[in-house]
Amino acid sequence: MHQFLIIQTAFIGDVVLATAVVERLHTAFPDAAIDFLLRKGNEGLLQGHPIIRNVLIWDKQSGKMTNLVKMAGSVRQKRYTHVINLHRFASSGFISALSGAPYRSGFDKNPLSFFYTRKVKHIISEPYAKHIVHEVDRNQSLIEDLTGSGAAAPRLYPTAKDLAAIKQYQTGKYICISPASVWFTKQFPVSKWVALIQQFGNDLTVYLLGGKGDKKLTEAITANNFQCRVVDLCGQLSFLKSAALMQGAVMNYANDSAPLHFASAMQAPVTAVFCSTVPAFGFGPVNANGQLIEVKERLDCRPCGLHGRKECPKQHFDCAMKITNEQLLWWTLNKT
Repeated sequence: MHQFLIIQTAFIGDVVLATAVVERLHTAFPDAAIDFLLRKGNEGLLQGHPIIRNVLIWDKQSGKMTNLVKMAGSVRQKRYTHVINLHRFASSGFISALSGAPYRSGFDKNPLSFFYTRKVKHIISEPYAKHIVHEVDRNQSLIEDLTGSGAAAPRLYPTAKDLAAIKQYQTGKYICISPASVWFTKQFPVSKWVALIQQFGNDLTVYLLGGKGDKKLTEAITANNFQCRVVDLCGQLSFLKSAALMQGAVMNYANDSAPLHFASAMQAPVTAVFCSTVPAFGFGPVNANGQLIEVKERLDCRPCGLHGRKECPKQHFDCAMKITNEQLLWWTLNKT
């Protein structure tokens, strides 16, 4: 029997998008065992997952190298037939190399990719390319020799307890906004979120979502006056509870960040706001009910990097400030 290990030890959104590989492998090999290796702190995403047999957790914050060696040894003992490494850095390459798996697939950008039995070129589209290679398609390229072409969609599976826990918030029409991002230049400004919420009538409730570290940001939003009811749930919901709540929303708003991918994984409507980064990098919504929002004019300073920055290099932040409420409210023609 095939025994697969999928490795993605990057950030939350990367793990969500990696679930598309889980779905595709399960379709092709319904009797196979599929395990998933991720970084500590992200395991809640896969809690109760009906397809994944085991979730392996690598602690990268405390005793990183010691835990890496232990994890590599543990992986080797499990005798996987296939190791698929979606991560592009040496640590995951080390685990793959020592796995002993007859099939080891990964991207050529990994420094230890010479240990792979299948090495695939990692392609990121040019900033304004007409044809965009999405992350789920990049990941799919690692297994297309096994499953054929055509990626599955990412998917999360909130448990019955998760669904029951968020019922109290689903008494009427609501919108979810996830205003935070790790990077400043990926984060739509507070003033712009406030201006958007002020456009909503009193027939809607707005739920603000995020982690405990995002509380100051959501408090800055709720300090303003609105017609609609605004509820700060920042730090109160798990990953899967947040995803479950997003599924029932009239609309979800998110930056180029993990909550955008939660919406995709729940087949939920989403408006994705791209500030300094661009959709061509391959991290936009994957469903037809997703919309990309970005500044209309082509700025010569955008994108200012593959990832976000701690501040705008030009000090004007036009990539965010020039996005209008009219762009953000595109969905109201059909949704209200």
